[in-house]
Formats: sequence, C-alpha cells, structure tokens
Amino acid sequence: MDGSKTIRELYDSGLSQELQALESKRKEILVRHAVSIFFILAGILLFILSNGRAIIVASGLLSIALFIISAVLAGKKTNAYKKDFKSNVVKKVVELIDPDWNYEPGSSISTVEYAQSGLFPKKWDRFRGDDLIRGTIDKTDFRLSELHTEFKTDSVDGNAQSREQWSTIFKGMFAHAEFNKAISGRTFVLPDVAEKLFGKWGQKLQRNDSRGQLVKLENTAFEKYFVVYSDDQIEARYILTPKMMEAMVDIRNQLKKKIYFSFIGSRVYIAISFSKDLFEPRILKAGVNFADMEQIYLHLNIISVIVREMNLNTRIWTKE
Repeated sequence: MDGSKTIRELYDSGLSQELQALESKRKEILVRHAVSIFFILAGILLFILSNGRAIIVASGLLSIALFIISAVLAGKKTNAYKKDFKSNVVKKVVELIDPDWNYEPGSSISTVEYAQSGLFPKKWDRFRGDDLIRGTIDKTDFRLSELHTEFKTDSVDGNAQSREQWSTIFKGMFAHAEFNKAISGRTFVLPDVAEKLFGKWGQKLQRNDSRGQLVKLENTAFEKYFVVYSDDQIEARYILTPKMMEAMVDIRNQLKKKIYFSFIGSRVYIAISFSKDLFEPRILKAGVNFADMEQIYLHLNIISVIVREMNLNTRIWTKE
C-alpha cells in the first residue's frame, strides 16, 4: 500500500485526535515559558531600578527565584509532553509500518555498536541517542536509532578564562542490519566530500585515509557521491556490485542527505546525517499537522527502503 495513504488513514482514524488531546499540554508549556520570561525580565528590571534600596533588591531576588521555579516546571512539563507524544503518536506510526517492530523511546544504539561500525573514528566526548527501533524485515534483522556524538575542545580566551567548545562528529539516524554476503574484511563507503570541494586535488586527498586503501570503481554516478576504502580490494568489488552501487545512489538521491556505509563482519552499518531531531514534537507550533506525521512515517520507514533497495533479503551463496 502507498505509504502516504496508509499514514493518512491512521491520521484520520484516530491519530489526529491523539494530537489534539496533546495540544492542551503543549499550550501549558508555552504559558509556563512565558511566565518564566516575565519573572526573569522583572528581576532584571528591578535590579536596574533598585538604586541600592533593599526592598526592591529583595523583590528582584524573589523574581529570580520564581523564574528558576517556573523554568524547572516548564522543563518537567516539556519532558512529560515529549514522553506522551512518543508513546501515543510515534509508537503508533512504528506499529503501522510493522506491528512486530520494538520501539524504545529512551534507548539508542550502543557505544559498542557505534564503534564497531568504524564509520567515525574520531574519539567522542559526548554520546547521546534515543528512539531505538529493532526488528526484522523479512529475513533481515536490524537496529536503528537517532544518535548525536560530539567532541570537546578546550581553549583560553583573551581574559585568560578557560572555555570549552562542543563540535558534532555525527548527528542523525544510525542503523545496522544483517548483510547477505559472507565477508571477512572491512569496506567503507563514505560521502565524497574531498573531490566535490576540491576537484582533481580532492582525488589526491582521497588516497589518505586510515580505514584502508582507496578503491576506484567504474560507475560515474556512484563516484559522484561516494568514495570507497577497504582492506581488501577484491572483497570490496564483491560487495559493491553494479546493482549495489545503483541502489546506494538511489538511496542517496531519495534522501538527499550525507549517507555513510560500512561492511564489517556479518553487518552493514548505515549512518544518515540530519541536522534536526526526527521524532520530537514541536513546541512553538501546533502539533496537529498531517505533514509532520507523514515526515515521521517516512523517516521511520527509511530502513525498509534501504533493505529493499540494497536487496538484503536475498541470501548469497554461504548466507542462508
């Protein structure tokens, strides 16, 4: 069945009512934030106008205290709203795609799984994730979640004050699934940023990577988007058949995002860059919106698209 029609039927048959019921909670959050802003502005204004008068200073301190209390309450209401949204809305969309999939809003891909992929060798200092989904698509098992990994740099400013800065390594959807061929090496298919930015000079930069030897393949559409590294040139070509490369290009064109693949052991790892959180409710705008639900459906269904496009359910030779 067409995906947009399916999610439309779910939306019309009850999901819109669930969203409408959550609207009062969203509006309470906005009111609480407005109250918080009022208290902090009132506190600042009172300090400016106090001129040292104790009663006004005390009023300013009271406003600051009320701001802190109100901000804490707003945070608690926001967390409760997000929890209800995922339990009552996102979970139903997951079940629409496949009722046998398991959805755990508070869990994520583990640090071990992330490291095993070899996709992002940069050491991370902060690792966060949520919205873990695990299940099978026909014969192929998978796990996916949102992830955000960052590293920290410390510096000293002009006033000799220590400052820390956080930089993103990866933010987006991270998944891995059973691969349908027996492999022994490590092959990486990465976005070809160097050649895109620097042209022929970028081709020279491509040759320098800790993940293996550069593998050149005779597929111009594929080479436009990807660069391949492997510790086994023959095995890389065994994995990256013409149909596989075509599938990767199709996935890249459908998503229009940076996408990373690695083939290690019995798994294919996939990382898709997104700048925003995919399954979080809006706070500032009304959540009763079919277009938002359709986007959640499409993002949750990405793994099905990947399994289908890459033909992972076809078992090759030694894979049963």
